[in-house]
Amino acid sequence: MTGRPKAELVLNSEEKEQLASWSRRRKTAQALAFRSRIVLECAKGLTNTEVAEKLNTSNQTVCKWRIRFVQYRLEGLQDSPRSGAPRSVDDKKVEEVITKTLESTPKDATHWSTRTMAAQTGVSQRTIQRIWKAFGLQPHR
Repeated sequence: MTGRPKAELVLNSEEKEQLASWSRRRKTAQALAFRSRIVLECAKGLTNTEVAEKLNTSNQTVCKWRIRFVQYRLEGLQDSPRSGAPRSVDDKKVEEVITKTLESTPKDATHWSTRTMAAQTGVSQRTIQRIWKAFGLQPHR
């Protein structure tokens, strides 16, 4: 055989079962399902080229996920955290804003505005706008 030697990939029964589950489940992220199919095909003893042709992808993609799986096992197939600033508003604060919006009204008004909600909850007006947009809230309607 020519080319670089490929990392040997052997699955135990638990890994095989988990990968099969990820590749079949509808709720699994499609990227994770695809990576699972790559690893399952590699475990059958196929070359990277054969797996790439079978799954209609590139050799580099197959090689990347084969190596990641051999090094990190199932955790290696998960998405890595993205770079960037961490969230400044936690889930508890978001829940507070949503609950207040839906279950109460401000004094001296018929509905919440972004300014009054921001003053009440201690977050910025822009943050209130983002939360309302994300959850489809329109207290003025």
